[in-house]
Amino acid sequence: MQKLNPDDLYSLEQYARVRPDFRREVLDHKKNRQIAIGPNATLYFEDRLTMQYQVQEMLRIERIFEPEGIAEELEAYNPLIPDGSNWKATFMMEYPDIEERRAALARLKGVEDRVWMKVDGFERVYAIADEDLEREDENKTSSVHFLRFELAPEMVRAVKQGAAIAAGIDHEAYRQSVDPVPPAVRDSLAKDLS
Repeated sequence: MQKLNPDDLYSLEQYARVRPDFRREVLDHKKNRQIAIGPNATLYFEDRLTMQYQVQEMLRIERIFEPEGIAEELEAYNPLIPDGSNWKATFMMEYPDIEERRAALARLKGVEDRVWMKVDGFERVYAIADEDLEREDENKTSSVHFLRFELAPEMVRAVKQGAAIAAGIDHEAYRQSVDPVPPAVRDSLAKDLS
């Protein structure tokens, strides 16, 4: 999947005009790019379109129009676009109550390293977490992590040929799985692979 460059982006004026339609398109696209793993964890899979939306929104909010600022945003978000042999996801531990969340994140230290994807017929692939910066400290994990699932070439081929996909977490304080993921999600994730 090609990385974004400045020519792929709308100017602030253009984006103001197309934003309602573009936002609808992206939100519709995202529906088939998420997997709820149990009641409190969700994987939101990123791709070129979701990252374009993220960059456009950051440029809009921050009123960035200078080439250096645009380049910084692209540098920050391009690493979240899949490379053809992997899936990249924002992983969120979601607890609406602040005290419950605080207690859960203390129990869930290391959960980001126990998230897995599985292509039918192959072993689990555990996430490579937070390559950009550490999001865990000695007391707790973060509620948001960035994950990469690196697939072997034979796994990529199997997914492209229709193999089922499963996802899960096997942390001692949180064991949940989805097997198989819904077909529409599977088909969307297959498009990330080449």
